[in-house]
Amino acid sequence: QVQLVESGGGLVQAGGSLRLSCVASGRAFTTLAMGWFRRAPGKGREFVAAISRSGSPYYGDSVKGRFTISRDNAKNSVYLEMNSLKPEDSAVYACAADADYSSNPGNSLVYDFWGRGTQVTVLS
Repeated sequence: QVQLVESGGGLVQAGGSLRLSCVASGRAFTTLAMGWFRRAPGKGREFVAAISRSGSPYYGDSVKGRFTISRDNAKNSVYLEMNSLKPEDSAVYACAADADYSSNPGNSLVYDFWGRGTQVTVLS
């Protein structure tokens, strides 16, 4: 089992920045591909970003150029740096771990473990 704990969410004005963190435990972090997804009220789960075991990033179209995903294997952590935030970025952000080396990082179904999420609210 892998446990994932997110932090860093909060309230921010439009145009501002936030940095989300997710710490993993229970399995060697270097064996996990990691992803961030979000869900806004009344909407489905949306792919935000993912990072492979080797550090290759992938982004959803709505966040390209504004968000940056990174990982620190020494700290068992993945980060999501969010800049130029918009009100439509408001959602619960959850990190996820893929232990099976899927080649489709944007698909939530390939992830085996999920954190509880952290709320991000962007004020207009």
